[in-house]
Amino acid sequence: MTQAFYALALYTGILGLMWMWLGNNVGRKRMREKVSIGDGGNLHIIRAMRGHANFVETTPMALIILMVAAVIGTPVFVIHIGGIILVVGRFLHGYHFVQDDAPGWQRMYGMIMTVLVIVLGSLGLVGHSLMQLFNT
Repeated sequence: MTQAFYALALYTGILGLMWMWLGNNVGRKRMREKVSIGDGGNLHIIRAMRGHANFVETTPMALIILMVAAVIGTPVFVIHIGGIILVVGRFLHGYHFVQDDAPGWQRMYGMIMTVLVIVLGSLGLVGHSLMQLFNT
């Protein structure tokens, strides 16, 4: 097991806790608003649910990219950089949705950071793969 895998495990664990935090936020808002299933048309619940859903929609791909990068031998510092950017981005984005009235910059910068990890990681994997394919 390389250090890159332990770095990946660290960020995966942190993001798992963030997933729970966002899910708990949905549950608390449903209890507060007395809506047991769905969103009941309540904007606070809809907001919380979208924050949680966006996390679920984007985080797995970013983690898969970091995992494949670790498997092919990407240096641990690169995994750390991607992991830190992803965690900070997902926190900012999530925090925007935990609040009932939050400034838009949190959501915007959080998503930019997440997309940055996905795009740069994807390009890095494609580039590395092509180099390996044509060097054999």
